[in-house]
Amino acid sequence: MIESIDEPTVANRRSAGMLLDAKATQLFVVLAAFLVGSALIAEFVGVKIFALEPTLGLATFNWRLFGQSGSLSFTSGVLLWPCVFLMTDIINEYFGRRGVRFVSWLTAALIVYAFAAAYIAIALAPAQFWVGVNETRGVPDMQAAFSSVFGQGLWTIAGSLTAFLIGQLIDVAVFHRIRRATGERWIWLRATGSTAVSQLIDSFVVLYIAFVLGPQKWPIALFLAVGTVNYAYKVLMSVLLIPLIYAVRRAIRWYLGEAEARRLRDYAAS
Repeated sequence: MIESIDEPTVANRRSAGMLLDAKATQLFVVLAAFLVGSALIAEFVGVKIFALEPTLGLATFNWRLFGQSGSLSFTSGVLLWPCVFLMTDIINEYFGRRGVRFVSWLTAALIVYAFAAAYIAIALAPAQFWVGVNETRGVPDMQAAFSSVFGQGLWTIAGSLTAFLIGQLIDVAVFHRIRRATGERWIWLRATGSTAVSQLIDSFVVLYIAFVLGPQKWPIALFLAVGTVNYAYKVLMSVLLIPLIYAVRRAIRWYLGEAEARRLRDYAAS
């Protein structure tokens, strides 16, 4: 009786161990972790808007677009999104539509979870000594500072989530449409092409929901100007990432072996 219970248990453990030891599984976990982690960090650091020219030690460009002028301003989250683009393209290449969709929905769920945790933390009564602990550093009220940084508005969260999911689903569709047309050639084309199309939607959807429909009520000219600048940055970064995409592919072929890498690519393409 004991043997009849223990033998399947041992077999299950061995199967689980083989699954965790499989290089393809490990690769998927690493790629998914970087995508999810980058997206989560981008959501929280994105509350800071930075000026590009002063950051680089340059004079303000005083650009003019749709009647708007000034320095080139971006959310700090744009620093992390290139990693999201890269991981999306690599997962697309080796694990196909199902892989990207699974990670995209997982990322969206974890973003909601993270913001829920942040709102709970904001609601906790602060210790009195902590509120003024950084007053000498120019932060007289740590509770107010914490709430301002982590308590992003619901319109911003809704815009980010909607834009992210729409962008990811469009990305995977365009990626595989280009792949069917070109075969295994020109990975740079399907990587940059899918990003260019998906981020055209993403860049404007998030701003429209968060800042036009939201309480700030941005004028359309400002919405178009900021959206165009952010989209141009994302397309530029997708082009600059092309050498890194090929470098990551070489690393994956070395890690998996040529035969296993080919098997995954063929499965993803199908």
